Amino acid sequence: MSGWVLGLVIGLVVVVAVVALVTPIILLARRISGQALRINAALIKAETNTAPLAALTKTIDHAETITAGLARGRARLGG
Repeated sequence: MSGWVLGLVIGLVVVVAVVALVTPIILLARRISGQALRINAALIKAETNTAPLAALTKTIDHAETITAGLARGRARLGG
């Protein structure tokens, strides 16, 4: 009978050790998950706020066209 008791005690010690090691990992994973959701929300806001920058090259092209036209006009007027 003492063999069964020893096996049961060892089994319980192993289970308690596993629970003691896994619980902090699960809590940390939950915390990371919450932070990841907040980070993702911030990244979505950043994407929305910086989307107009994609049109910046088009704006620069138009500005160069306008300044080239102004330079041609000034040259024709003798300035």
